[in-house]
Amino acid sequence: MKKIIGVRFRKPGKIYFFDADNIEVQKQDKVIVETTMGQEIGEVVISKREIDEENLVAPLKKIIRIATPKDIKHDEENRKKEKEAFKICEEKIAKYKLDMNLTEVEYKFDNSKILFYFTADGRIDFRELVKDLAAIFKTRIELRQIGVRDEVKRIGGNGVCGRELCCCSFLGNFETVSIKMAKEQNVSLNPSKISGNCGRLMCCLKYEQDVYEDKLKRLPKIGAIVETEDGEGVVDSIETLKEIIRVKFKDGEESFYKKYPAKDVKIIKDVDREEINPEERENLKELEELEKLEKLDKQSEEEDI
Repeated sequence: MKKIIGVRFRKPGKIYFFDADNIEVQKQDKVIVETTMGQEIGEVVISKREIDEENLVAPLKKIIRIATPKDIKHDEENRKKEKEAFKICEEKIAKYKLDMNLTEVEYKFDNSKILFYFTADGRIDFRELVKDLAAIFKTRIELRQIGVRDEVKRIGGNGVCGRELCCCSFLGNFETVSIKMAKEQNVSLNPSKISGNCGRLMCCLKYEQDVYEDKLKRLPKIGAIVETEDGEGVVDSIETLKEIIRVKFKDGEESFYKKYPAKDVKIIKDVDREEINPEERENLKELEELEKLEKLDKQSEEEDI
């Protein structure tokens, strides 16, 4: 068994796991750890626990030490330097008239590198900017282009639910969200209702998708012909999570509706796809554009500029 702890370097941010070995650490302790980018200071957000070594994807790096008052002071000084570097970089961006928006500056703990994060609509030639910054700060400079989701994550805010944005409170990684998820969850295909503060499809569409996919395997589609205890009818609507369907019956010129548990209904003829009303069809074009932008964002996030 291996003793591990979860460490977060910035809030909000992803949680990384390290080998706690024999060092006694508590939640909220500051620790110095070794990463692929050198030494970093982070906060323990998941206390020590044991895990079977077979479940580890790769060997974990060890904690170097619990942060000393000197380490913490050095980190605080770096945070102040970041604000100064932000102003200087913005001035240089204006000087070179670069079409980019600086969002954050990050000093590495050992001062071996300064990272400048920015958003832009396309590729930016920032070679002269990097030369200027390197001459000023006398260290390695790295510029990284991020997507609008990362930008909002760093700015913060509240969602339509009234709670703090998921990406700012607990979400470590952004997963791909698609229009297909909105359709399967029977959510209105209205961009204003299913887009987040970042202008992309809401992350919460991803949370219940596995459950919906599992249940939909057992349910007919809207428009399917089914056999019920009251005769043959057409599926008019579905309550996916409850696995209840509403069936439309024809009685001469009149129509009436009745709900049934899905298990009590036999599918006679299913349909290939559900019809989309004209208003949603128009919205679908806008949503497809959002989906394309999201894929481009994902590529930018994974690419090391």
